[in-house]
Amino acid sequence: MPDVKRTVRLVTEQHIIDKPSEVEGFPQRSWSIEIFLVNDKGEQIPANLFDKVVYHLHPSFGDRSTQTFKNPPFRISEEGWGEFDMTIELVADKSHMVAHDLHFREERYESKHVIAFKNPKPAFMNALRESGPVPGDENGLKNKRGGAGEESAKKKKRTEKNVDMDKLADGLQKLGEDDLLQVVQMVHDNKSSDSYTKNDVELGEFHVDLYTLPDTLIKMLWDFTAERGGL
Repeated sequence: MPDVKRTVRLVTEQHIIDKPSEVEGFPQRSWSIEIFLVNDKGEQIPANLFDKVVYHLHPSFGDRSTQTFKNPPFRISEEGWGEFDMTIELVADKSHMVAHDLHFREERYESKHVIAFKNPKPAFMNALRESGPVPGDENGLKNKRGGAGEESAKKKKRTEKNVDMDKLADGLQKLGEDDLLQVVQMVHDNKSSDSYTKNDVELGEFHVDLYTLPDTLIKMLWDFTAERGGL
């Protein structure tokens, strides 16, 4: 499965407030950050993809230096006099860390970060689909000889054959390294011209869209994964 990427938008707002500052020449300010997603149409949508967001602030915030929020837009609101760099932890299938520069040059500013979800689990794929296309879906990768309708028909055909593609994808991820090497070789030897595969040598990763593989290869992978206890 290719990486699924999503764009995260951080919206920061700040303004001076009428409170004494700890440092002369640096007025006290109120600031906040909210987190959104940007879909494939460039529209801002809720970041429902994430289970929670953890803000790691400057140590001077003491007990409040780590704050967790579990509901979109994961708004944090604080006061202080100084600018600083923070780390924001976005938690979905796993933790994704982004760096954020809190500064006071503008009252409102935005920053974007692209998050890559590597080999997302089948259960998490449904959440990803709510925020944009997923490679291999009808609105993502299309068969070279056909469009969404043909790809959808292939999925339906495999369902009728009682091949649970989500279960197979999950089972493959449970295999050991030696077994996975055999899977890669099996795919290389039996894939068709329409099959989507990508070998990322630098990262040591192999991506495959199961829905583009021939039925005979799907059956081979299913039997192999079952034999190795992955199903």
